[in-house]
Amino acid sequence: MARDRSFSLKRKPAIRDPKHRFFIFCEGENTEYAYFSALKRDFPGALIELKIIAPAGAAYTCAEKATSAVHKRGYARDSFEKNDQIWAVFDRDETDRYQDAVSLCQRSNVGIGRSNPCFEIFLILHIENFNKDCTTRDVERYLQKIHPAYNADRKKIPDCQALVKEIEIAERRAEDQLAERDREGNSFGAPSTTVFLLTRAIRSAAKKSAR
Repeated sequence: MARDRSFSLKRKPAIRDPKHRFFIFCEGENTEYAYFSALKRDFPGALIELKIIAPAGAAYTCAEKATSAVHKRGYARDSFEKNDQIWAVFDRDETDRYQDAVSLCQRSNVGIGRSNPCFEIFLILHIENFNKDCTTRDVERYLQKIHPAYNADRKKIPDCQALVKEIEIAERRAEDQLAERDREGNSFGAPSTTVFLLTRAIRSAAKKSAR
């Protein structure tokens, strides 16, 4: 009898689920890097990879580097690259190129985590609501007051590992804060941040990969 070649007991190689990779270009060198590194450590078993590039320069430079990464990658070659996301995280600045930075990211499908006036707004929201008219210096002083581990003048970074434990409530507060600026007719005005869109995307990817 001829051997039936349509069936084999040989084990087929396991098909790996694609890893979700986030390439995060950060304007800041210390606080942003520390925060996303802490977030990365919170998902040790998930098929998720965070690549944090900091410092990436001021808003427009940060946007340029992020969009350049998109263009260099071109079309995704496999299912792993199709799951990649590239984000630019930067603060509101008063240069003429700030809005150009936003537009550049939007045209290139780069996610935007922008904060007005600064990233530390998002850190405050891990602790409490914040809706005061403010400058960057005001925000830094207030964060130092409610989170003594942080000191901008002495370059002491916050305890980000403790802060990320409250990430979900921070995201809800940031979303409400942004909606409040819209109601005031001051979209993306101070204080506001869209960093919660990035952290939600990271948590969502981690949750899917853990199934």
